[in-house]
Amino acid sequence: MCGRLETYLISFAGLRVDKNRKSWSPLTHHCSPYKPVLLLSILDHIASGQITTNFITPSFELTETFLGYIAILPYTVRQASMAYPFYHLESSLFWELVPQKGIKHRKGLAIRSMKKLRQLYLGAKIPEDLFMLMQMSQTREQFRSVLIEKYFAREIQEKIREQSFLNCASAQYSQSLLNTAEPSSIFFPEMIKPKNKEKIRGQGFRKAIVRLYTHRCALCGIKMLTAEGHTAIDAAHIRPWSESHDDHPTNGMALCKLCHWSFDEGLMSVDRQYRVLISPSVKQDPNLPGHMLTLSERPIFKPQESKFWPDLDNFKWHRRERFR
Repeated sequence: MCGRLETYLISFAGLRVDKNRKSWSPLTHHCSPYKPVLLLSILDHIASGQITTNFITPSFELTETFLGYIAILPYTVRQASMAYPFYHLESSLFWELVPQKGIKHRKGLAIRSMKKLRQLYLGAKIPEDLFMLMQMSQTREQFRSVLIEKYFAREIQEKIREQSFLNCASAQYSQSLLNTAEPSSIFFPEMIKPKNKEKIRGQGFRKAIVRLYTHRCALCGIKMLTAEGHTAIDAAHIRPWSESHDDHPTNGMALCKLCHWSFDEGLMSVDRQYRVLISPSVKQDPNLPGHMLTLSERPIFKPQESKFWPDLDNFKWHRRERFR
């Protein structure tokens, strides 16, 4: 196994990446960071239990983690899509693309979007022994270190490591929210540094809520999710965190941007029968509420499991304290 580890570490350090001083920042050694970022994202998902087999699917969750890394990197005019590294990692010996049924794998394609990638491929397989090594914390950190130290300048390495920590911790916090029956049982482990708590809490809460509502707005029902992993949905607290200190899913809803703002402003709320309430102030001049008025008294969209439905006491608070 030690010999195989050394072989894979060499492979990770020798990825074929695009090199162009005009396209890429000196912080990524004038090279494309997309393949290293994809592998870092996979390591994070293995560490947090989101990937449990040696088959890697191009999921929306993995795409979101990939884009989270991209967001902290220097700006580039090239559009960041996980489709590029996912397809072109086939040049590495440890990456085997698995095409959709009835489709033959072809090399050298120009796959520029996740939509096209998913049309052609189910995902990719990595060797069982590599997956086992990536599951073990000590060897996983060796892979992570090789990727960070080889492909990123020292000035940004700490930010990459911090992003990795936040990815893993927020995923674990999100899972704890979904596994805990009572809000009072939710807590941060003592090893979490105070400066990172807010980021972990916010990201973990969002992951849990968006997953429960499958990217659908609870109030208007809109579901807008791009192939690249962008969503129109926010995770909203019913009683604000500053008031409740409660991240349990029963104190949350998935809301689109407009409904989130309207709910926070008290222009929308929910009654005791889980029906949408629209404030009379919505109709005042110079407002043009459009479709919002059609939502009045419509049932909200709720998670499939009733234990995650919003707590009616939280809506009672919102009607009393925020609804106009």
